[in-house]
Amino acid sequence: MPEPWKPLTGLDELTEAQSAPAQQPQFSRAEYTQNTGIPSCKICGTAISHEYFQVNTQLVCPGCAEKVRGGQVADGHAAFAQAVLYGTGAAVVGLMVYAGFTIATHFYIGYVALAVGWMVGKAMMKGSNGVGGRRYQIAAVLLTYAAISLASVPIMIAEVAPAREVDWVSRIPELILYGIASPFLDVFTGVFGIIGLVILGVGMRYAWRITAARQLVVTGPHYLTGARV
Repeated sequence: MPEPWKPLTGLDELTEAQSAPAQQPQFSRAEYTQNTGIPSCKICGTAISHEYFQVNTQLVCPGCAEKVRGGQVADGHAAFAQAVLYGTGAAVVGLMVYAGFTIATHFYIGYVALAVGWMVGKAMMKGSNGVGGRRYQIAAVLLTYAAISLASVPIMIAEVAPAREVDWVSRIPELILYGIASPFLDVFTGVFGIIGLVILGVGMRYAWRITAARQLVVTGPHYLTGARV
């Protein structure tokens, strides 16, 4: 059974069409698939028999066009929840990659923050099927910061553990506080700490921009001509 946010399916493709290589929109006719010869709505997949609209140059049925114009497919609790879930997964992967690489090589590469910001932003947009907005941006920035800052915890444990035994479980609250504050604590270590904080800010900016609300432009109605069946 379709999820409550099923009408959102394909919305990311509609918004990404704005940045695709320039193609001239077809307002006087619709293009047909080679398999069936019948055009279908890019959002709901319904076959279109006569009238259609275009959202950012993508063909949609009149019903979905009306929903886009009315903002009904713009956002929803399910879309946001899934976006956060996907973004959290990307943040965890970014944390593991950053910490694992640093522990294995003993090299600190601050530019990983850029990749983590990109991963989190893209994952959230994938989870929401292209829906963005202010709350998505805030969540993406927080997840990016958390991934990079908390990566310092396993790195620090790996450095300290061989030298002495510590009950790390009992110190979890302290470790979390240390991790959250670590980007700012590193500033006191010298110029590299300052550079790392700046790069982290840029990575958070990436996540913010990727999850921004997308503009959807609806044109039509248009009508099918020259159908091939």
